[in-house]
Amino acid sequence: MSRILVVEDEAAIAELVAINLRHAGYEVSVARDAEGAQQCVDRMLPDLVLLDWMLPGQSGLALARSWRSHARTKPLPIIMLTARADEGDKLAGLDGGADDYLTKPFSPKELLARIRAVLRRKAPQALDDAVEVAGLRLDPATRRVTRAVDGVVCEIKVGPTEFRLLHFLMTHPERVHSRAQLLDRVWGDHVFIEERTIDVHVKRLREALAPVNGAQLVETVRGAGYRMSQANPQPA
Repeated sequence: MSRILVVEDEAAIAELVAINLRHAGYEVSVARDAEGAQQCVDRMLPDLVLLDWMLPGQSGLALARSWRSHARTKPLPIIMLTARADEGDKLAGLDGGADDYLTKPFSPKELLARIRAVLRRKAPQALDDAVEVAGLRLDPATRRVTRAVDGVVCEIKVGPTEFRLLHFLMTHPERVHSRAQLLDRVWGDHVFIEERTIDVHVKRLREALAPVNGAQLVETVRGAGYRMSQANPQPA
């Protein structure tokens, strides 16, 4: 479940956006000004920020520029929300650090589509950094998955779809993902397959991880979806 911070001083708009995002499966926090937004970001980095341009005190544009100037918040995905529709304003917003720009009024469907697009572009799957969970190591650069068993590092053979699925789960450990969310984030919303097809790929992934005592790392959360567990004990 991706965490989204909504920074909007108009209560009715903030509430409407938050309701639509929660209905779509996102975890939502709301801030009414730049100071509140900064406090939220300081506590925990969200996966994406919906940032209103016109805020009391410091503007959203100034806040975006500030975040882009610091290493911790520089990669933070930002979608600017504003009533400013002029091309010059859009360019200023994008130049100021926004990843996308949405003019009010906007439809919930368009907002969700923009969010999905930005999250896909900014997703950890695009990085070449290796990731490790409970002794299981996945390296996107070499396309290798390994885990040590009895002191011996064993390579795990997985198919390309299972590799993408495992990568996504490992980069979001302990988070529960519904089949619909996995379908969107791993396969993409332009691919039309049955959600239950994901169960087949999860089964294949578990079968591949079984020889290194890793099948139970991919947990089924009844009625909710799947998650990658960090609590599974290391193989002896």
